[in-house]
Amino acid sequence: MEKVKCPNCEAENLSNSKYCSRCGHAMPTFVLNKPEESVIPQTNASTDKKKKAIGAVVGVLAFFASYFAVQYFFFSPPTFDKVMMAAASEINKTCPIMVDQVTRLDNAIALPENSLQYNYTLVNIESTEVNPDTVKKYIEPGIINLVKSSPDMKIYRDNKTTIIYNYRDKNGVFILKLVVTPEMYQ
Repeated sequence: MEKVKCPNCEAENLSNSKYCSRCGHAMPTFVLNKPEESVIPQTNASTDKKKKAIGAVVGVLAFFASYFAVQYFFFSPPTFDKVMMAAASEINKTCPIMVDQVTRLDNAIALPENSLQYNYTLVNIESTEVNPDTVKKYIEPGIINLVKSSPDMKIYRDNKTTIIYNYRDKNGVFILKLVVTPEMYQ
């Protein structure tokens, strides 16, 4: 049998002693560690194969879902609404700007349903001095021709944009609204 020393008086004692044979001090207890038996659960080989196959299918589906989500949110081309909003924003950086001696472009607005609106002021004219039908008769053909032929308007023609021209007098009173639809310029 093994012998151990008392931590108090260093007398030798048997390893299974609870108290020192010389001083009576409590001896440390030693616990022998037995290796535990490992329990291996019995599994069915076909169940394991099914679980692996399901895991593989779920993994592949998750990969494709995340791939298409990244493509859609980060690499898809901007919608034309966003392009129109950017164009209106660029135009508005220079506004108000005189187009000719009578007409001032105040701003541009990208509207829903593929529409772009230009707001103009006739700076020397009051609404009481103008017949809207006469203004429309003279202005509308030139505007339609501009939309049909201007290289700057090509992107709007290609995307079938409705272009709206609003005119106000020098006091801000509404005079005329011209709407140029895709049917008019194609």
